[in-house]
Amino acid sequence: MSTQKGNATRSRPQKYKNRTAFKNNLHDTSQQTKGINATRVSEVCQRCKEIIEWKIKYKKYKPLTQPKKCVKCDNKSVKRAYHIMCDPCGQKLGVCSKCGQSKEIIHTPPTQQEQFQLDEEMKQLLKSLPERKRRTFIRFLNKSRVDPVDADKESRAEEILKKLNDLKIEENSEDDYDYDSDDD
Repeated sequence: MSTQKGNATRSRPQKYKNRTAFKNNLHDTSQQTKGINATRVSEVCQRCKEIIEWKIKYKKYKPLTQPKKCVKCDNKSVKRAYHIMCDPCGQKLGVCSKCGQSKEIIHTPPTQQEQFQLDEEMKQLLKSLPERKRRTFIRFLNKSRVDPVDADKESRAEEILKKLNDLKIEENSEDDYDYDSDDD
C-alpha cells in the first residue's frame, strides 16, 4: 500500500490468506499453556471477558507470577491477570474487576470438578463439627431449602458458608474446663 497522501484505499485483495485457524497449543503442550487454556473468565463485564478470551485464544495472555495490589483495598490480593481489583472488592462494589466500570457482570457457574471439590470440603467441615453443631447446621440447610428462594444461589451459598464458619468458630471458642484439678 502506498504512503502517498490521499491514497488510502487498497486496489488488490489480501495476498496471503489463512487456510487454517490459529491453534495456541499446536507446538506448545506445556503445563502452563494447558493451564492458560483451562482458565475460565468470570466476574467481569462482557467486553472485558471478550478481551481476555481473545488473549487466551491467540496466545497473548500472560498470567501473573505474584499477586497484584488491589486499587480499592490496597492489599496484594489480585490473583488474576489484567484485573485491577480483587474479587471481593469487585463484588462488594458491583463493578467489573478488570475495568472498574459498573456494567452487567458475567458470572460463570462452577465446573463439575470444582463443584465436587466444594462438596468434599463441605463434607470435611461437617465431619469436623461435633454432633450437636452438625445437626444444627443440617436443620439450617433443610429450613433454607423449604423457604422460597428470593435471592440468587450465590448469596444462599455465602449464607450457608457463613453459618458453617460461625458454628466452627463457636466450637473452637468453647472453653475447655478442667474439672479434675482441685485448687482449694
